[in-house]
Amino acid sequence: MKKVLLAVAVTAMLTGLSFPKDKKVRDEPPQALVNFLVLKDVNGKPVRNAAVVMHGVDGHDKQERGGLELKTDADGKASFDGMPYGKLRVQVLAPGFQTFGQDYDVEEQTMEITIRLKRPTGQYSIYDEHPDGKKPDMSQPPAPDPNAKPK
Repeated sequence: MKKVLLAVAVTAMLTGLSFPKDKKVRDEPPQALVNFLVLKDVNGKPVRNAAVVMHGVDGHDKQERGGLELKTDADGKASFDGMPYGKLRVQVLAPGFQTFGQDYDVEEQTMEITIRLKRPTGQYSIYDEHPDGKKPDMSQPPAPDPNAKPK
């Protein structure tokens, strides 16, 4: 009886070793290490404790549910190992800075992303003093900004 049990146990063990344990391990898509560096645009110094929010983006440029938030360290760095290849939407939020947002294509095993945060710009008010002393004509749309980037 002991010999039969031993033979069954050895057979079960060898059978378990000959087949992959989990098909998902074999079929997983490639994954990347994504390193972020968040700096102040004005002087290039690191931004500590900035929230780096990552979302996958589907084939129709729609943000997927869920997401992941990282916080930068004292050197302005954050990283995530295990990002699936594909489109990634990154938003960076930090007190005292404009919110940053951009999409990236994750196609390499290691990606380095440097983000420069800008200070908020002042809002234009018709009640403020202006250098020419005139109040703007609010009946006309504002003139286009010559320094603005085209969309």
